[in-house]
Amino acid sequence: MNRDTYVMSAAMNVKEALEEASSFLAAANVAEPEPNARLLLGHVLGLSPALLLAAGRDLFPAGRIDEWEEVISRKAKGEPAQYIIGEQEFYGLPFTVNPSVLIPRPETELLVERIAELGQRLWPEGRLLAADIGTGSGAIAGALKFLRPGWNVMASDISPAALEVAKGNASKLRLEISFREGNLLEPFAGLAPDIIVSNPPYIPAEVIEGLQTEVRDFEPRSALDGGPDGLEPYRIMMRQLPLLAAPPALIGFELGIGQAGEVAEMLREAGAWSRIEVVKDYAGIERHVIGIF
Repeated sequence: MNRDTYVMSAAMNVKEALEEASSFLAAANVAEPEPNARLLLGHVLGLSPALLLAAGRDLFPAGRIDEWEEVISRKAKGEPAQYIIGEQEFYGLPFTVNPSVLIPRPETELLVERIAELGQRLWPEGRLLAADIGTGSGAIAGALKFLRPGWNVMASDISPAALEVAKGNASKLRLEISFREGNLLEPFAGLAPDIIVSNPPYIPAEVIEGLQTEVRDFEPRSALDGGPDGLEPYRIMMRQLPLLAAPPALIGFELGIGQAGEVAEMLREAGAWSRIEVVKDYAGIERHVIGIF
């Protein structure tokens, strides 16, 4: 048997199948083998985590073995489980994902929460325009609209394929969001968004080859590569600010490790925001920079 081609060794119950697949993924050097196997198993069997646990002693259904072997083999080759099942939860909402878009990360929820909180404080009546720049799957825009239904939310991306995914998610989740195609702030030329939020590409180009297989070989390079130092998208957006009818009163960026100081300085130099705030993620990393008028 190939190291990355999984074949179930014998008839077994659901718990045994999970244990065998987890061991197979571990031998293939897959990070977090048991959680990945459990996520894929729930998908193949159509069971929630609670029902999956309850079904542990049930015989693994023979009609699902081929699919189970396929998804574990794909995972062993490095493919993200979220692309295999076609979905990633973000802020409790199920977002369709595929290789045209980045997989939403939990730390981005912190940016959404802070923007939603500050926006509610600054515009208690809820009449405002929020723009999500480089929306990808539409996770940020969708979560903001979910949290603040009264807000007018728009989103943009330079990738037509990503926009199709984002539009599909908005439709599936019944969230009224309008979409525009273009590079960073260009699609909003002449408009005056009250809020701009963005999780742009921020990985230095030379670092990408050293990333884990799941990211390097499967997620879209255009959504990862932030130029030589990872900061080029932020510089471009600062240069594009004059395209807007007025600077946003609230702006929030996600960024990479060690980039908070430079991005905060860009906002200070732009001179449109009186307060600059840095938000740490769950690991204590300075992950988001926010400018407040």
